[in-house]
Amino acid sequence: MNLDLTPEQQAFAAEARAWLQQHVPARPLPSMDTEDGFAAHRRWEATLAEGGWSVVAWPEQYGGRDAGLIEWVLFEEEYYRAGAPTRVAQNGISLLAPILFEHGTPEQQQRYLKAMTDGSLIWAQAWSEPGAGSDLAAIRSTARRDEERGGWILNGQKIWSSRAAWADRGFGLFRSDPTAERHRGLTYFLFPLDAEGITVRPIAQLDGTTGFAEIFFDDVFVPDADVLGAPGDGWRVAMSTAGNERGLSLRAPGRFLAATDRLIDLQASRSEADETDAVVDAWIRAEAYRLYTWQTVSTVQDGGSVGAEGSMNKVFWSELDVDIHETALRILGPEAELRGPQAERDGRWAEDYLFSLSGPIYAGTNEIQRNIIAERILGLPRGGDGRRA
Repeated sequence: MNLDLTPEQQAFAAEARAWLQQHVPARPLPSMDTEDGFAAHRRWEATLAEGGWSVVAWPEQYGGRDAGLIEWVLFEEEYYRAGAPTRVAQNGISLLAPILFEHGTPEQQQRYLKAMTDGSLIWAQAWSEPGAGSDLAAIRSTARRDEERGGWILNGQKIWSSRAAWADRGFGLFRSDPTAERHRGLTYFLFPLDAEGITVRPIAQLDGTTGFAEIFFDDVFVPDADVLGAPGDGWRVAMSTAGNERGLSLRAPGRFLAATDRLIDLQASRSEADETDAVVDAWIRAEAYRLYTWQTVSTVQDGGSVGAEGSMNKVFWSELDVDIHETALRILGPEAELRGPQAERDGRWAEDYLFSLSGPIYAGTNEIQRNIIAERILGLPRGGDGRRA
């Protein structure tokens, strides 16, 4: 692994830094978990696309720069260092798009990829179901064949669907063969959230905003053109998505490097707070995560894959995120409760802390990740009732 950047890579990072300095909003956007905030973040996606920075590693024909994985990591570091807004298009760009590139038809790629890049098509993730949790193989929502119309009829319920309150479309698994084994007979569908038979019910979070929603399906017709991959092969397709989510793409190290930089500044401004050891520990772990990511980049460039190691990645960054923000709240003390211009970072430490609490849960709970680590990396025997993640 060579950590020395080429002159071209240094120039790429400098160009990104300059553009971000000129375009990142001076004040944080409203929460994307509100209707106005969601619209503001959608406009930010359009700004990114106009500048050519929405999807730097994608092919040019879909709005990218044909940049490599190293350039993508460099851009992410610059993005978070600049304090740029959280990406409302993340479900589509980071989770669905890699699967579309791998399993999608040319028509699906043409129809959906470019529209993800400028915020004109925002996707909701629809994995979890009541009673299934992070165990995707336990889902009970069904897909019934409709030969006459050339498609499928969806019924069931999804829950904790991120972005669903104001998104345009969703993606998820449905059981298309109820007689098949748990991991078989599943099909991956793409569907519009305003389709006849779909009801979206927002879920209020700790702060009252609605970043998640339930989705109810009542005889919803989806044409064959919106089946991703082969019918019955949804588990394999979905595992590609989960690998991306838990591994490299969802949480680039730049996010944690920027957070620890802010934490160091906060500690320096509040020297009376005795949290130096916790701040140093957070910085060391963020740097370790950065180096691990570069090792992963090197592995992928050499033809390797993330695999089950993505579960180690997910546990590490989600716990680090919580620790960074708990340390910040201890430094702030009672001030952590403040909001608005009078508060430190307009109260963003508390908002980011609330979001960090979801990290050990979404993308497959950390309990599920530890089962994967135990079984697939450490080779330990299956425990409990024998159900696999």
